[in-house]
Amino acid sequence: MIEIEVRGDIEQAIRLLKKKMQLDGMKKELKRREYYEKPSDKRRRKQAESKRKIRKLMMRTERD
Repeated sequence: MIEIEVRGDIEQAIRLLKKKMQLDGMKKELKRREYYEKPSDKRRRKQAESKRKIRKLMMRTERD
């Protein structure tokens, strides 16, 4: 659960909430769950995410 303390400016609190949700990955998850995803599409998406993650790690190790 994400908690935001409002100190006067509500717009600033909303921006902070959106930022925390984005960093937490909740915003992406909510968008993904908005519609039904077929099992084959889900499998394909997970494979693509895995490949991206591996490629990112490879790039980081090459730099160091």
